Amino acid sequence: MRLSSFYPVLMTMKVKETSEFYQQNFGFLSVFEADWYVSLKQEETGVELAILQSDHETVPSPYRKSVQGLLLNFEVENVDEMYHQLIKEKQLPLHLELRNEAFGQRHFITSDPNGVLIDIITVIPPDTSFQNHYK
Repeated sequence: MRLSSFYPVLMTMKVKETSEFYQQNFGFLSVFEADWYVSLKQEETGVELAILQSDHETVPSPYRKSVQGLLLNFEVENVDEMYHQLIKEKQLPLHLELRNEAFGQRHFITSDPNGVLIDIITVIPPDTSFQNHYK
């Protein structure tokens, strides 16, 4: 199978608020918008994200629930700059303080209006104890 696209779809009752959050904080642009669905895309990277009203008729009835238990990883060039912008300036919630991990990440964790965790990451050289885990 050859995929032509792949993107997460966040199911929520806060479609407009969630869409605005990702546009204002992560540079997404709306490429399709209805009151029940918004398709977002970053122009320079091509990264896509969609927001769907969780109780919409296109969702099978047993699954019409808002998103939970999800962590989105956003790899960026300068995590310290994003930390300053999102946490210090915009006052987004902070769930994990900015730190270096031995497995090769410098990161912090915030969240969107639905409680979806967002891990903002810059890849750094891993500690020697993790070198053999990389393929």
